[in-house]
Amino acid sequence: MENFKVTSSTKEEIYKEIIPQIEAILNGETDLIANTSNFCAMLKEAFDFWWVGFYFVKQTRDSLQLVLGPFQGPLACTRINYGKGVCGTAWKQKQTIIVPNVDEFPGHIACSSLSKSEIVVPVIRNGEVVAVLDIDSKELNTFSFTDKEYLEDILGKINFDF
Repeated sequence: MENFKVTSSTKEEIYKEIIPQIEAILNGETDLIANTSNFCAMLKEAFDFWWVGFYFVKQTRDSLQLVLGPFQGPLACTRINYGKGVCGTAWKQKQTIIVPNVDEFPGHIACSSLSKSEIVVPVIRNGEVVAVLDIDSKELNTFSFTDKEYLEDILGKINFDF
């Protein structure tokens, strides 16, 4: 397998450059853990984000929860309840949430005090959220409509077999 490389400089150019590389690595592979792991690694490497990972919607004894899946970065929260924090809110609202400053988000769950901004993109299949992609940055105001647009597009195109 070729090494993953990024040569562009603007965020939009980087997304345009990595999408074919992501598709080439993930398409044809059917294992969810392998694909979500490689996806996280590619995003983290391309953008040098602080934390990139998936939380999967899973049935627990008492309720549905978001449960930590493959990620790249420091230790993370293991379970998140529906409607709680940025991830749980994105799950509940079924929409991407961009948080320029996590300290200003009511109910933010601080898995790391170094996280300053965040984007959470729900993965929707058959009208239901099956997972969320969570990306954190150590800088304020890291994420924009460009991230939202490209991440939603990538997650919609790739068959993760959730």
